[in-house]
Amino acid sequence: MTALQSIVIAILQGATELFPVSSLGHAVVLPALFKMGIDQRAHEFLPFLVMLHLGTATALLAFFWRDWWAITLGVLGIGEDVAEARRVFLLMVIATIPAVIVGFTLEKLVRGLFGSPLIAAAFLIVNGMVLLFGERLRAKGNRPVSSLTKLDALTIGCFQCLALIPGISRSGVTIVGGLLRGIDHEGAAHFSFLIATPIILGATVLEVPKLLHESVAPGVFGLTAVAAVVAGITAYLSTWFLMRYFKNQDSWALAPFAYYCFLLGTVGIVVVKFVY
Repeated sequence: MTALQSIVIAILQGATELFPVSSLGHAVVLPALFKMGIDQRAHEFLPFLVMLHLGTATALLAFFWRDWWAITLGVLGIGEDVAEARRVFLLMVIATIPAVIVGFTLEKLVRGLFGSPLIAAAFLIVNGMVLLFGERLRAKGNRPVSSLTKLDALTIGCFQCLALIPGISRSGVTIVGGLLRGIDHEGAAHFSFLIATPIILGATVLEVPKLLHESVAPGVFGLTAVAAVVAGITAYLSTWFLMRYFKNQDSWALAPFAYYCFLLGTVGIVVVKFVY
């Protein structure tokens, strides 16, 4: 993998991890479309991917540091609003549990889908449909994120399980889950990004033991570190943009992303099926 390819993939990861368009779907479909020649089974690819996710998680921690600081103090019983901080922490735990259970249970089955650009492209189209249906079927009212209940968190967590499939966006389906519970776009996105941090960090930590058994050339880690920084910066800017976008566009805010998924998924199917 060249330096240019590394930077391009880092930017792609940093943006698509948070935009409701599926980072996994892009990681599978785009290299096939543009014949980038990236061997995802190469020894250096796993540490590269892990570092990109670490960069993204770091960006989320930096952007929402006030939330995480308040939650940490609350869990430790420090501060004036301990009860509220612990309530938010409990909601995050509830929202994370379904994906952890389903992920461990269906890991082998889901991993079998990762290498198929055709399947990823098809599910990008499904992702677009989910986004549009979420907008159309959203519950009436615009509840703030502070009104989240345990049932809301569980519903969002169940939707998050869909993102184990390449082509289905984690942020997209969790925001849809929030909309269906009557949470506004900004609040749904805020909670989605908060619960993304432990999910991304957890997935990264799980891959670390595998890295210890990989033989990677010394120069690869330098390039990987640069790519991780690029992914982190891109993720931070993406979060900044999306939080303002969802705040100002609470009517059909997911529609543009849905149409993009339709386009990319359709082009991916046509090219992979009939051109290559």
